[in-house]
Amino acid sequence: MIEIKEISSPSELVETFDVRRIVFVIGQNCPPDEEYDKFDATATHLRARINGITVGTCRYRKTDFGWKLERFAVLDNYRGKGIGKALVNACLDALKSTGETIYLHSQTHAETFYVDLGFERTGSLFVEAGIDHYKMIFNGG
Repeated sequence: MIEIKEISSPSELVETFDVRRIVFVIGQNCPPDEEYDKFDATATHLRARINGITVGTCRYRKTDFGWKLERFAVLDNYRGKGIGKALVNACLDALKSTGETIYLHSQTHAETFYVDLGFERTGSLFVEAGIDHYKMIFNGG
């Protein structure tokens, strides 16, 4: 069973940062200074656990454009089990009632994943942390 929970302690945040380090810094060669930024201190972080093990994470934060969902990461051995979907849905459950725009920057390989969850691509391809992305806006699914 997948448990999604908002981070409530520094030790939980360390667990999620470790998932991000494995997925982004090691797995995708993202520079650590781009992966960990000033927004980590103010964003709302979620973690996904299975059998007490932290296997996925994400964060969301308020911007001038609405609510931005970011840093979705799931450990390789746990992909394909619905963890990413559960994390996205937890964010949407927390934010849909605000009535504000909800958006994210999707790596190109994940575009269909987000389309299936109610997001729509907007704008042109751009590079972020050396990786191709599209801006996607939640359209209510």
